[in-house]
This record gives sequence, C-alpha cells and structure tokens, in this order.
Amino acid sequence: MAIEHAILVSLLERPGSGYELARRFERSIGHFWTATHQQIYRVLKRMENDGWVDALVVPQHGRPDKKQYSVADLGRAALTSWLHDPIEPETVRHDLAVKIRGAAFDDPSALIREVERHRQAHTDRLAHYLAGEERDFGHDTDGGPYGPEDAERELQHAVLRGGIAYERMMIAWLDDVLATLHRFRDDRPSADPSSADPSSADPSSEDRSRADR
Repeated sequence: MAIEHAILVSLLERPGSGYELARRFERSIGHFWTATHQQIYRVLKRMENDGWVDALVVPQHGRPDKKQYSVADLGRAALTSWLHDPIEPETVRHDLAVKIRGAAFDDPSALIREVERHRQAHTDRLAHYLAGEERDFGHDTDGGPYGPEDAERELQHAVLRGGIAYERMMIAWLDDVLATLHRFRDDRPSADPSSADPSSADPSSEDRSRADR
C-alpha cells in the first residue's frame, strides 16, 4: 500500500485539510499506516497535481486561508482499482527476534533490559488503542451492533481490534521471552567463594605454615 491510498481512504471518510489529515494519521490511521506531516503535505500536493484530489480554499478569520481536500473522480477510480488488486500477505522482518536468537552466543540475560523496553512500548500502544476504542466506539467495543449502513464505522473498528489483538499478542510473547531470559540469568553458575582466597581451598595450609616456622 502506498500512502496515497491511505490518504484517499481518509478523505472519503471525511474531507479535510493537510493538518487535519496529519492528526487523523496520529489518532486512527496510524493503527495500520504511519506517515510524517511532511510526507502527507508532499503527497497531497502531488495528488492534487495528478488530479486525484480537489482542493477548496477556505477563508479563515484571523488566520491564513486553508485548503480543504476531497477525493476527485480520478482518485476514487485509482482507489477502486487498488482495492480490487490482490496483495501479498505481509512478510515479517523483526530485528528483536534476530537479537533474541543471537543472544544464545553471548550472555542471554544481557538482553533483558532491551526486551523490557520493547514490552513497555507495546504496553503504551495498547493503552492508546484501548483509550481510542472507548472514545470512538464506546459501548460498541464488542464489535456491534451495527447495521448495513454502518460499514464504515464497523470496518474502522475491525482494524482497531486488529491493532489491539496484535499488541496483546506481542506483550504475551515478550513476557515469554523475558521468562526465558531470566531463567538463563538464574541458571548462571555463581562464583566459588573459595576462589578469592587460595588458602581457604586447603584447610591444612595454615597448619603447614605453623609447622614450617
């Protein structure tokens, strides 16, 4: 998927300015696609030049005029074409998973802090998604009831539920990884107290010293 498709979907849901689109990417579209403000403005300009979106200049009192974007016929046709094209299932590239496997050739327990950092990030994101679900869907958090006319709302919620399920899965997996790493730390052999004092390894050494004197 290109950022253009995410922008078209958002503008079909509700026309808006570049700033409003950026806020939507932060609050909801970011559940499945992230983009910076600069990317959004740059792509919007290209889409306007290509005839995919229309821009209406809206006067504002005490502030500069803003552009209100909506989807043009060419943009709707481009989105329809993309919606009907098959896409390949996502492939996984997970740096942390490679690190976890590589830890077998180092000190596994040294990775604990890094895994805990990732777990906290997923915990924070889950809390953000749950707060958004409560804000945007309220008592409908069980997925319904919706009617046929509520396809937009229902499918938005379905995507959000996917994000929630993914974060919960990641937290459960990271808990499993942490338990494994802690087990390796607990299993590491402790230092032999006698190794710090050579004479303690041989109780008779003091006696021999006295005999020599």
